[in-house]
Amino acid sequence: MKKLGFILLMIGAAVIIWGGHSWWSQVNAITHDPVKIQEEHQGWKKTEAQKTVKTLERVKKEHNFETGEKVGSLAVPRIGNQYDVFWGTGEDTLKKGVGLHESKWTTAPDQQGHVVLSGHRETVFRNLDKVKKGDHLYVDFEGVTYDYQVRKIWITHEDDRSVIVKKDKPTLTLTTCYPFDYVGSAPKRYIIQAQLVSKESQNE
Repeated sequence: MKKLGFILLMIGAAVIIWGGHSWWSQVNAITHDPVKIQEEHQGWKKTEAQKTVKTLERVKKEHNFETGEKVGSLAVPRIGNQYDVFWGTGEDTLKKGVGLHESKWTTAPDQQGHVVLSGHRETVFRNLDKVKKGDHLYVDFEGVTYDYQVRKIWITHEDDRSVIVKKDKPTLTLTTCYPFDYVGSAPKRYIIQAQLVSKESQNE
Protein backbone atom coordinates (compact mmCIF):
# COMPACT_ATOMS: atom_id res chain seq x y z
CA MET A 1 0.00 0.00 0.00
CA LYS A 2 2.88 2.35 0.78
CA LYS A 3 4.37 1.67 -2.65
CA LEU A 4 1.03 2.37 -4.34
CA GLY A 5 0.63 5.56 -2.35
CA PHE A 6 4.11 6.68 -3.38
CA ILE A 7 3.37 5.97 -7.04
CA LEU A 8 0.12 7.95 -6.88
CA LEU A 9 1.95 10.80 -5.17
CA MET A 10 4.56 10.87 -7.94
CA ILE A 11 1.86 10.82 -10.63
CA GLY A 12 0.09 13.72 -8.92
CA ALA A 13 3.32 15.69 -8.68
CA ALA A 14 4.06 15.06 -12.36
CA VAL A 15 0.61 16.32 -13.34
CA ILE A 16 1.07 19.48 -11.30
CA ILE A 17 4.52 20.14 -12.76
CA TRP A 18 3.26 19.53 -16.30
CA GLY A 19 0.29 21.85 -15.76
CA GLY A 20 2.51 24.52 -14.26
CA HIS A 21 4.93 24.35 -17.19
CA SER A 22 2.06 24.64 -19.67
CA TRP A 23 0.64 27.65 -17.83
CA TRP A 24 4.06 29.30 -17.66
CA SER A 25 4.66 28.80 -21.39
CA GLN A 26 1.37 30.46 -22.27
CA VAL A 27 1.92 33.37 -19.90
CA ASN A 28 5.36 33.94 -21.42
CA ALA A 29 3.69 34.29 -24.84
CA ILE A 30 2.12 37.55 -23.60
CA THR A 31 3.83 40.93 -23.53
CA HIS A 32 1.88 43.31 -21.29
CA ASP A 33 3.09 46.84 -22.00
CA PRO A 34 0.11 49.18 -22.56
CA VAL A 35 2.14 52.34 -23.09
CA LYS A 36 4.43 50.84 -25.73
CA ILE A 37 1.73 48.87 -27.53
CA GLN A 38 -0.69 51.81 -27.66
CA GLU A 39 2.07 54.14 -28.88
CA GLU A 40 2.99 51.69 -31.64
CA HIS A 41 -0.63 51.62 -32.86
CA GLN A 42 -1.76 55.24 -32.77
CA GLY A 43 -5.05 54.55 -34.55
CA TRP A 44 -6.42 52.21 -31.89
CA LYS A 45 -8.59 54.95 -30.32
CA LYS A 46 -10.42 55.65 -33.58
CA THR A 47 -13.41 53.49 -32.72
CA GLU A 48 -15.87 55.01 -35.17
CA ALA A 49 -16.60 52.55 -37.97
CA GLN A 50 -13.93 52.69 -40.67
CA LYS A 51 -14.16 51.60 -44.27
CA THR A 52 -13.48 47.92 -44.76
CA VAL A 53 -10.78 46.65 -47.08
CA LYS A 54 -12.89 44.22 -49.08
CA THR A 55 -10.19 42.47 -51.04
CA LEU A 56 -6.58 41.44 -50.75
CA GLU A 57 -4.43 40.22 -53.60
CA ARG A 58 -5.98 36.99 -54.75
CA VAL A 59 -2.71 35.13 -55.10
CA LYS A 60 -2.72 31.62 -53.77
CA LYS A 61 0.26 31.18 -51.49
CA GLU A 62 1.26 27.96 -49.83
CA HIS A 63 2.79 28.37 -46.39
CA ASN A 64 5.26 25.72 -45.27
CA PHE A 65 5.11 26.38 -41.55
CA GLU A 66 5.52 23.52 -39.11
CA THR A 67 2.70 22.94 -36.63
CA GLY A 68 3.51 24.89 -33.48
CA GLU A 69 5.93 27.24 -35.25
CA LYS A 70 5.75 30.93 -34.30
CA VAL A 71 4.40 32.82 -37.31
CA GLY A 72 3.54 36.30 -36.04
CA SER A 73 1.91 38.30 -33.29
CA LEU A 74 -1.40 39.80 -32.24
CA ALA A 75 -1.58 43.20 -30.52
CA VAL A 76 -4.67 44.32 -28.58
CA PRO A 77 -4.07 47.94 -27.49
CA ARG A 78 -7.29 48.11 -25.47
CA ILE A 79 -5.84 45.70 -22.90
CA GLY A 80 -2.19 46.52 -23.61
CA ASN A 81 -1.22 43.01 -24.62
CA GLN A 82 0.77 41.53 -27.46
CA TYR A 83 0.63 37.77 -28.06
CA ASP A 84 2.86 35.36 -29.89
CA VAL A 85 0.91 33.53 -32.62
CA PHE A 86 1.70 29.93 -33.57
CA TRP A 87 0.70 27.83 -36.58
CA GLY A 88 -2.18 25.47 -35.80
CA THR A 89 -4.64 25.09 -32.94
CA GLY A 90 -3.89 21.62 -31.59
CA GLU A 91 -3.59 21.22 -27.84
CA ASP A 92 0.22 21.23 -27.93
CA THR A 93 0.20 24.46 -29.93
CA LEU A 94 -2.29 26.22 -27.67
CA LYS A 95 -0.05 25.40 -24.71
CA LYS A 96 2.44 27.81 -26.29
CA GLY A 97 0.06 30.73 -26.79
CA VAL A 98 -2.38 31.88 -29.48
CA GLY A 99 -2.99 29.46 -32.34
CA LEU A 100 -3.80 30.30 -35.98
CA HIS A 101 -6.38 27.93 -37.46
CA GLU A 102 -5.26 25.96 -40.48
CA SER A 103 -8.25 24.51 -42.33
CA LYS A 104 -10.14 24.52 -45.61
CA TRP A 105 -12.36 27.33 -44.26
CA THR A 106 -9.64 29.60 -42.91
CA THR A 107 -6.52 31.32 -44.17
CA ALA A 108 -3.44 33.27 -43.15
CA PRO A 109 -3.69 37.10 -42.94
CA ASP A 110 -1.97 37.66 -46.29
CA GLN A 111 -4.72 35.92 -48.24
CA GLN A 112 -8.35 36.68 -48.98
CA GLY A 113 -10.66 35.07 -46.44
CA HIS A 114 -11.14 34.22 -42.79
CA VAL A 115 -8.32 34.38 -40.23
CA VAL A 116 -9.17 32.63 -36.95
CA LEU A 117 -7.06 32.89 -33.79
CA SER A 118 -7.76 30.85 -30.66
CA GLY A 119 -6.38 30.86 -27.14
CA HIS A 120 -7.14 29.57 -23.65
CA ARG A 121 -9.35 31.81 -21.53
CA GLU A 122 -7.42 31.28 -18.30
CA THR A 123 -4.04 32.29 -19.75
CA VAL A 124 -3.49 34.24 -22.97
CA PHE A 125 -7.09 35.41 -23.53
CA ARG A 126 -8.16 35.90 -19.92
CA ASN A 127 -8.84 39.66 -20.43
CA LEU A 128 -10.43 39.37 -23.85
CA ASP A 129 -13.81 40.46 -22.47
CA LYS A 130 -12.42 44.00 -22.06
CA VAL A 131 -12.28 44.44 -25.85
CA LYS A 132 -15.11 46.61 -27.20
CA LYS A 133 -16.87 47.01 -30.52
CA GLY A 134 -14.89 49.48 -32.63
CA ASP A 135 -11.55 48.51 -31.09
CA HIS A 136 -8.59 47.68 -33.31
CA LEU A 137 -6.68 44.39 -33.38
CA TYR A 138 -3.30 44.26 -35.11
CA VAL A 139 -1.82 41.10 -36.60
CA ASP A 140 1.82 41.10 -37.68
CA PHE A 141 2.49 38.43 -40.29
CA GLU A 142 5.46 38.10 -42.65
CA GLY A 143 6.50 41.74 -42.47
CA VAL A 144 3.03 43.26 -42.79
CA THR A 145 0.76 44.68 -40.08
CA TYR A 146 -2.95 44.02 -40.64
CA ASP A 147 -5.34 46.36 -38.84
CA TYR A 148 -8.73 44.83 -38.09
CA GLN A 149 -11.62 46.72 -36.48
CA VAL A 150 -14.04 44.86 -34.21
CA ARG A 151 -17.54 44.70 -35.67
CA LYS A 152 -19.26 42.12 -33.48
CA ILE A 153 -18.86 40.35 -30.12
CA TRP A 154 -21.04 37.48 -29.01
CA ILE A 155 -21.29 34.32 -26.91
CA THR A 156 -22.29 30.97 -28.35
CA HIS A 157 -22.33 27.29 -27.39
CA GLU A 158 -19.26 25.13 -27.88
CA ASP A 159 -20.74 23.16 -30.79
CA ASP A 160 -21.71 26.18 -32.90
CA ARG A 161 -20.48 25.39 -36.42
CA SER A 162 -21.27 28.85 -37.79
CA VAL A 163 -18.15 30.49 -36.33
CA ILE A 164 -15.24 28.88 -38.15
CA VAL A 165 -16.56 29.14 -41.69
CA LYS A 166 -15.37 30.44 -45.05
CA LYS A 167 -15.52 34.23 -45.51
CA ASP A 168 -15.31 36.17 -48.75
CA LYS A 169 -14.04 39.39 -47.11
CA PRO A 170 -10.83 39.70 -45.07
CA THR A 171 -12.09 38.85 -41.59
CA LEU A 172 -10.40 38.16 -38.25
CA THR A 173 -12.10 36.10 -35.56
CA LEU A 174 -10.81 35.54 -32.02
CA THR A 175 -12.24 32.59 -30.09
CA THR A 176 -11.87 31.41 -26.52
CA CYS A 177 -13.87 29.47 -23.96
CA TYR A 178 -16.54 31.11 -21.81
CA PRO A 179 -17.32 31.92 -19.00
CA PHE A 180 -13.85 33.22 -18.20
CA ASP A 181 -14.08 32.22 -14.53
CA TYR A 182 -15.62 28.80 -15.17
CA VAL A 183 -14.02 25.87 -13.38
CA GLY A 184 -13.51 22.90 -15.68
CA SER A 185 -14.38 22.55 -19.35
CA ALA A 186 -16.38 25.67 -20.24
CA PRO A 187 -19.65 25.05 -22.15
CA LYS A 188 -19.64 28.21 -24.27
CA ARG A 189 -17.40 30.23 -26.57
CA TYR A 190 -16.58 33.95 -26.56
CA ILE A 191 -16.28 35.31 -30.09
CA ILE A 192 -14.83 38.59 -31.35
CA GLN A 193 -15.10 39.26 -35.06
CA ALA A 194 -13.34 42.08 -36.90
CA GLN A 195 -12.83 43.21 -40.48
CA LEU A 196 -9.69 44.47 -42.19
CA VAL A 197 -9.50 48.28 -42.42
CA SER A 198 -5.85 48.72 -43.46
CA LYS A 199 -2.54 46.99 -43.91
CA GLU A 200 0.97 48.35 -43.86
CA SER A 201 4.37 46.92 -44.64
CA GLN A 202 6.67 47.14 -41.63
CA ASN A 203 9.46 48.30 -43.99
CA GLU A 204 7.58 51.42 -45.07
